[in-house]
Amino acid sequence: MTDNPLNPVQIEQAIRACADRIHKGVTIVTNAEAEFRRTDRDYDTAYAKAYMAYEGPAHEKRYGADLKTMQVREVRDVAELAFKHAERTARAVEAELRAWQSVGASVRTMYGAQQ
Repeated sequence: MTDNPLNPVQIEQAIRACADRIHKGVTIVTNAEAEFRRTDRDYDTAYAKAYMAYEGPAHEKRYGADLKTMQVREVRDVAELAFKHAERTARAVEAELRAWQSVGASVRTMYGAQQ
C-alpha cells in the first residue's frame, strides 16, 4: 500500500491483481498437494516394505523401518512443507483482497460524500 491518497482506479487495479494471484495460486496449491500426496504414498510404501523386511525382534521392526526410510520421509516432509506454504500464501492473498475491497468501499463512500 501507499501513504498517498488512493483513487478508485488504483484500488480496482490492486483488486484485479489480487484476483489474478488467487487464480494462479489455485494451480500452485493443487500441484503442491499432488506432489505431497505422491511423496506420502511413496513413504508409506517404503515404510511398509522396510517394516516387513526387517529381520529382528518384532518390537524393533518399527525402529528398523524408521531408520531405513529416513530419506524417503525427508522428501515427504519437504513436499508437505511446500504444500502448507502454498496454502498459507493463498490465504494471505485472499486476506489482502478483502483488505483492498474494504479500502475500496471506504474510498467510494468518501467520493460519494464529496459530490
